[in-house]
Amino acid sequence: MKKHIFVGGLVAAGFDPSGQYLLTISHAGRGGFAVGSWQRVARDSELAYPEGGLAVGIGPMEGMVVPISELNYSTGQLKFASPDGRYGFEYEDGTLVIVEVAAQPVLQADAAAPRGLI
Repeated sequence: MKKHIFVGGLVAAGFDPSGQYLLTISHAGRGGFAVGSWQRVARDSELAYPEGGLAVGIGPMEGMVVPISELNYSTGQLKFASPDGRYGFEYEDGTLVIVEVAAQPVLQADAAAPRGLI
């Protein structure tokens, strides 16, 4: 699965403590996205740049302190992963690309496991 989110002027992004929401911070404000569906659940045009690797959440993350990854101004790129490692993110030229790198495990019965008494 690959998803593109257009966020012009992105400077930082990070996840709430539960890992359910992605917070984006740009020169035009903050946005909140639901992890998995990637639907925007919050938008705030007030400038609130991160300080010391932390930012204040909005919407379902309202008032939470969110650890963030910041844009590398030398390369213009931002790369990070979700807390559970399921998604990888790369930002460049106004587009945040999300790639599912580790799908949820599928549980299968172990063929060598005992099946009970006959």
